[in-house]
Amino acid sequence: MSDLAKLKRNRSSIEQLKASIEKTQTPTNVDAGSKDDTRFWQPTVDKSGNGMAIIRFLDAPFVDGDDAMKWVRLFNHGFQGPGGWLIDNCLTSISGAKCPVCEHNSVLWNSGIEANKDIARKQKRKLTYIANILVVSDPGNPENEGQVKLFKFGKKIFDKISEAVSPEFADETAVRVFDFWDGANFKLKIRQVDGYRNYDKSEFAEVSSLGTDAEIEAIWKKEYSLKEFTDASNFKTYEQLKARLDKALGFEGAVNLRTRAEDDPVSSFGESDIPTIDSVSSGEDLEFFESLAK
Repeated sequence: MSDLAKLKRNRSSIEQLKASIEKTQTPTNVDAGSKDDTRFWQPTVDKSGNGMAIIRFLDAPFVDGDDAMKWVRLFNHGFQGPGGWLIDNCLTSISGAKCPVCEHNSVLWNSGIEANKDIARKQKRKLTYIANILVVSDPGNPENEGQVKLFKFGKKIFDKISEAVSPEFADETAVRVFDFWDGANFKLKIRQVDGYRNYDKSEFAEVSSLGTDAEIEAIWKKEYSLKEFTDASNFKTYEQLKARLDKALGFEGAVNLRTRAEDDPVSSFGESDIPTIDSVSSGEDLEFFESLAK
């Protein structure tokens, strides 16, 4: 049996997709997708911050083998402290790993001091996803059309995927978003709202095939590996990240806070449930960090 025939036979069902999305919602970062990395595609916007493109999310890459994933979920930290900037991948991107920055933020929140809570909010992890896409239409850069690229996106777009897989209303049909044959193109619509990019008007088109089996196989085998983005080599060790945190915070303050964390069981928490910048409101922050103290 050919590789494509195996893929076609073992396509993810809607239920399998739902399970994958639910698993992703409970955290397990790599600052990927820089402008110098030509594997990544970025949408083009006009002077007012508006733009549109059509892309297709692709199934797990052929190159990653049988344990390939359709997407990876990543976290990173980026903030300035008294001793300078800390910009690093968050160790919680690796399943089961602990992160000293996240631990520090938990101590700040559980201190009961409102100013510390404000600092913790500013230092939260940033959430991103990476997936392979086919660029169907790119008016700003038409030379990208027909190319397989990596796409780095946030929770708002991932929510659109989740909603397509698990529609809210009975008259809506679930979509196998990443499927080559029964997936759907994604109409990415970008607006500038209150100084930020807004994707609320983005939507999936009707279900459609990407072409003949031969055309689909050619696309599939052009996909990029996703495994590198969660490889331990892309992350500093706990001790290295702790040292960088100490430097950014100012050594004495970092030691005092960490000493309190060791002595106070209130600061214990599960790294897998730390809130993120683009997914949690202030009210949800409060509920989450209060739960850590129980």
